[in-house]
Amino acid sequence: MSRIGNRKIAMPNGVSASIENNVITVKGPKGSLTQAINDLVEVVIEEQTIETKEKNQTREANVCVGTMNSLIKNMVIGVSEGFSKGLEAVGVGYRFQVSGNKINISAGFSHPVVIEVPSDMKVEQVSNTEITISGIDKQKVAEFAANVRKVREPEPYKGKGIRYKGEYVRRKEGKKAAK
Repeated sequence: MSRIGNRKIAMPNGVSASIENNVITVKGPKGSLTQAINDLVEVVIEEQTIETKEKNQTREANVCVGTMNSLIKNMVIGVSEGFSKGLEAVGVGYRFQVSGNKINISAGFSHPVVIEVPSDMKVEQVSNTEITISGIDKQKVAEFAANVRKVREPEPYKGKGIRYKGEYVRRKEGKKAAK
C-alpha cells in the first residue's frame, strides 16, 4: 500500500486549491498550476489540507494515488516557494552569458550555443560559470536544466562540461604509458 498517498498535504497561507471537471487548480502568490486528476484517484480538499484516496482497491489505483499526491504536493510548493536548479560550467573557457530571455553558452565548440528561456522561467547569472534556473513548475524547471546540461555533458576523464550544482562526476583513469 502506498504510504505517500496517505499523507495529507498542508497548504500554506495564501495558497488555495479547487477542483473543477476532474482538474485540480492550485493558486498561490507565485502563480497558478493545473493538473488533470487520474480517474482511479479521488482528491478531497478540506480547509487547509488536500487528501488523495483510491476510488477502488486495485494495484493501479494504489500506484496512481501516490503519484497524484506527489504531483499535488509539488504544485503547492511551486506556487508558494518555487523551485530552482543550479548549473555550473567546468572547463577552460566554458561560461554562461545571460541576456534577456537567452542564454549564450561557450562550451568548447567553435561557435557559441544560444538557448531561449521559456516565458514561465527565470534564469539568473551568479557568475561567469554559474547560473540558476527558477520557476513554479518542478518538471519544467528540471527539464530545461537538463536541456542546458545536454549542450556539453560532463566527461569522465577531465571532468569538463556543464553539470548540476553539487553533482559528483565519477572520474576515470586514462591510458597508462607502456614501460
